[in-house]
Order: sequence, then structure tokens, then C-alpha cells
Amino acid sequence: MSEPRGVRNKNPGNLRWNPRIAWAGEADPAYDADGYCVFQDDFNGIRALCRDLKSKWNRGLRSVRKIIEVYAPPSENNTVAYAQDVSDRLGVNPDDLIDLSNAGQLQVFAHAVILHECGKCPFSDALIAQAVRAALT
Repeated sequence: MSEPRGVRNKNPGNLRWNPRIAWAGEADPAYDADGYCVFQDDFNGIRALCRDLKSKWNRGLRSVRKIIEVYAPPSENNTVAYAQDVSDRLGVNPDDLIDLSNAGQLQVFAHAVILHECGKCPFSDALIAQAVRAALT
């Protein structure tokens, strides 16, 4: 059985490629046949996920539900279940205010997204923490 797309593409958040965004560590080509980003290594893919989540929080989306509704729109996902899954892992309610400028919360949020998107998280806590630190600087 092959690995999930997010693992194969080193893009565990399954970010879609956007020509207006030049992510650090993009592969060449920077996207697959379905339009998902492809990264050179896991670190840069996780960093991109964290930067994307943090940018949504910076735009005023301050709850898990609000972030997930944009990150994983209902046209493609069961956002209610997705938001509940992430909220449960964070230990908050979907509409509670969260702080993704906090490295610990961002790390748990990113880990939850990876689990939801890929069905597993083959990445070490240390690698995710390193990517979180890089995304916050």
C-alpha cells in the first residue's frame, strides 16, 4: 500500500499549490498532477502547514472552527468532524479562542491536522517543534 499523498509529497497538511505563494523548500515541480504542493523535505512541508495555519489566525480566525472552515472548506470536507477532531486534540471546544502565536498550541494544532489529513503522523515531535519554531520567526 502506498503512503498517503501528504506523506509522499512531503506536504502533510495537503496544501494546494498557489502561484502567488512561494514556499521555502518547494520541489521542482512545486505541485503534483492534482495541484497539491510538493516539498523537498518534511521539515519545509510541516513549516508551510504551520505558516498557513498561523496566517489564518493572524487574519482574525481565532477558533479551531473558523480556521478549519477556511483550511478545509465544507465543499471538500466534513468541517464539523474535522474541527471537532482538532479541538479534541487541543483540549478546547471548537469555538473557543486559541492562540497560534503560542508554539505549543500551534504544534498540537499542526499535529492534529497531519493526523486528520494523512491518517497518521510519521514525523517526530522534535521535527514538528523545529518546523513550528521556524514558522513563528
